[in-house]
This record gives sequence, structure tokens and C-alpha cells, in this order.
Amino acid sequence: MADKEYRLKFGEGIISGVVALALSGLSFLGVLAFYFPEYLTTPDLRKMYSAEFAQQLMFYGLVIAGGLATFNVVRGNKKRLGLIAWFIIAITLLLGANSIEVTDIKTGTPYIGMDWFILDLLASSIIFIAIEKFWQFRDQPILRLGWQTDTYHFLLNHLLVGFVLLVSNHFVNGVFGWAIGLGTEQIIQALPFIIQVFLIVLFADLVQYWFHRAYHEIPFLWRFHAVHHSAKRMDWLAGSRQHVLEIIVTRCAVLVPVFVLGFPKAVIDLYIIIVGFQAVFNHANARLNFGWLKYIIVTPQFHHWHHSSDKAAIDKNYAAHFSFLDYIFGTAVKGEKEWPEEYGVVGDYVPDGLIKQQLFPFTGDKIK
Repeated sequence: MADKEYRLKFGEGIISGVVALALSGLSFLGVLAFYFPEYLTTPDLRKMYSAEFAQQLMFYGLVIAGGLATFNVVRGNKKRLGLIAWFIIAITLLLGANSIEVTDIKTGTPYIGMDWFILDLLASSIIFIAIEKFWQFRDQPILRLGWQTDTYHFLLNHLLVGFVLLVSNHFVNGVFGWAIGLGTEQIIQALPFIIQVFLIVLFADLVQYWFHRAYHEIPFLWRFHAVHHSAKRMDWLAGSRQHVLEIIVTRCAVLVPVFVLGFPKAVIDLYIIIVGFQAVFNHANARLNFGWLKYIIVTPQFHHWHHSSDKAAIDKNYAAHFSFLDYIFGTAVKGEKEWPEEYGVVGDYVPDGLIKQQLFPFTGDKIK
């Protein structure tokens, strides 16, 4: 099914229907996580919230979803959305909903980050949709062209968290174990905390810069990275559009040396928060100008140029955190107007849809 664009207006039933569907769907996923917490929750994340908090969150989600779904059915506006939402709510309630007792959780099992997906989607949508409404850059609806595909990518990315960490730990312990204990851990941990944070972000960005540049300049790798650039509308959700193999390779390429060098867990955790926020924020449909800071850190304005199909933007602005890397290595967009005109892949040859995009690097005829 092709992606469709919906311009939300109060009174038409789309807003209430979509919110009811989203909350009911997240509640259903939450029930699955309650039944299989060792396999469907992220160990480090579940230490930060209690089962009671998750149950209360689900309760309010179901109440809101049920109210909005009922409103749609009674009003007759987008009744089908309301009926589907109620169907999902009924299944969730039959499975036990928020009354499920969470028992002791096994440790050391392979897992996918269902809780990370639920909490991050709720928080990100509330924060970044608000930012985009207050500082809107282009006049485009929240449910803009391609939003369904990007939502599926968002889900897939979050479910891969456990797998990426598992692979990273395998390389650290099995392949690069000899490098641990060479003395870098003591040197790094003797530095002030803020210096450690700066160094981990700088180091990660240097690794990402050269991997990112390789994805653009090597035709075979471009097949994978073209998926990310196929988004023709930019907003907070667009950054989630990535090929699964690119996600695994790039994240492991960053995390493995970070673990080997011996950065403390608190610093790594803060880096993950920084990279998570910046990855979403820099794709936002928000007209935020940071003045001279754009020459130091990556901002939405800087990164929008990277996604532009304008001739001046091709193979430019690779950095993820520090824009000065592009100025040092000669790949920064210079002398152009403030914002680009168009986005996407030149030629628009990447197909729509999650499955087709995952298959594209192996079946697509076009290359850069």
C-alpha cells in the first residue's frame, strides 16, 4: 500500500482516530512486553522505570484510546479507525492489560527493545511535533508523505537495539579482547567527566564521518544509504529511514572502539542520549537558526542541506555532531542560501515501503 498524506483538521475524525489507533497499538505491544519482559524489554532501560509506572501509563493510554475511538464511532467520522482501535483495545484487555503481574526477570537473554520503542515514540512525538508546530519551517502536515514507511523504520530501528549491543559485545570480547587493558581506560577515566563526554562524541563523529562519506562515495555502499536519502519530506521521523544493515554496521563501528577504549558506562549512556536526540532533532521540520554555532555543531539547517537534492548539496555535510569536521575536511556546503529547496535522491529511484527498501540494495538497478 502506497504512503498517503493526511492534513489533520479538527472535527474530521482523523486526529482522534490516529491517536486512538496509536495508543491502542502501543498498549497491545506493552502487554506482550509484560508477558515476556526478558525478551521484549531493554535491560538498562527497565532499571529506569518500575512495572507500576508502565502499568499506569498503559491504563491512561487505554482510557484515552477508548474515549477517542468511541467519539469516532458515535460521531460517525472515520468510524473505521474507531472500530479498529476498539478491536485492538479489546484484545489488550482480554490479555490482561495493565493488571498483568510482572515477575522476576531473567537476565542474559537475547532481547528486542519493545519498551524503548514505546517510550521513545511517545516522548519523541510529543516533544518534536510541538517543536515543529512552534517553529515550523515548511507547511506540511504531521502525517506527511512517507510517514507510514518512516514509522515502520522507527519500529525496526528500536527493536534492533539488543541485537546491535550483542554483536558489539561479541566483537569487543571475542575479536578485540586483546586491545582491552592497553592503558587507554585509565587515561580516559582520569579526565574530567565533561572532557570524557566531549571526547566520546568527537571520536564517534570522526568514525561516523568516514563511514558516512564511504556510503556516499562507494557505489555499492550507496545502494544501502540511498534508502535514508529517499525521504522527500523532512521532519523528526525522517531520520529513522535507514537500511537495517547500515544501522548494524555503523552502530557497531562506533560502539566497538568506544567499548575497547574503556569509556565508562555513564559516559556511554550520555553519548547514546546525545546521539539519539541529535539524530531526531537535526531532521526536524523546524526553522531554527543557531547563528555562528552552525560552524561548530550540526543543526537542522546544516543537516537539511545534506538531505537536499540541490546540486550544491550532493555529497556534503557528513558530520552527525560537529559540523567543523566538514569544514576541516572540505565537505561543507558553502555560499548557498539558508535552506535547500528539494529533498530526496536525484532521480527518485528508491521504492516506497519498508520491505521494498530493505530489498532495494540487492535488486535495484540504479546506482549513484
